[in-house]
Amino acid sequence: MIPEASVATPAVWAPPLAIVVLSALLGLGGDPVTEWLRYDRVAVDGGQWWRLLTANFVHLGWWHWFLNALSVALLVLLCPERVAPKVWVARLLVIGIGMSACLHLFTPSLSYYVGLSGLVYGLFALGFGRQIAAGDRFAIACLAFLGARIVWELMIGAPASEQALIGGAVVAESHLYGAFSAAIYGLAAGSFRRPPTPAAAP
Repeated sequence: MIPEASVATPAVWAPPLAIVVLSALLGLGGDPVTEWLRYDRVAVDGGQWWRLLTANFVHLGWWHWFLNALSVALLVLLCPERVAPKVWVARLLVIGIGMSACLHLFTPSLSYYVGLSGLVYGLFALGFGRQIAAGDRFAIACLAFLGARIVWELMIGAPASEQALIGGAVVAESHLYGAFSAAIYGLAAGSFRRPPTPAAAP
């Protein structure tokens, strides 16, 4: 893993920005691209497994994309981290596919899904978990808020104004499954281990 840097470091922004740009480019393809890449229960059952990953990168519309892009920017500001590209790819694969697979297995009433939010929730959970392991107490409050928001969305639902803005229903389960997949990834990758204390200078 590459040493961390501040939010002013371009390398910290590069992978998240690439995700946002990729999703914007896919959005330019319009409904045909979205329909080909979105999570579709019947299509996945028919062998179109790529949708478990690609569903994360297409959106209901530009407002949906914009709100998710803002979430990615907030992720970088609160959880700045500089890691190797292969680590980013591993995170996207495990969290993105894990989230969609959980939707497929545990939310049988869901027919379609698009959007970055489940993946971003997972990346937030991973980032805050790593910070907590490093002794950051503020991250405890952030992770608690993230968990409370997930519970609120599952029990009460997202505000009607938010759903009207994005043009569809908020799938709260995706946020739960994204965080769960991130926890599995973090435990397997050792992301939650306390970093070693630097040796004192002689």
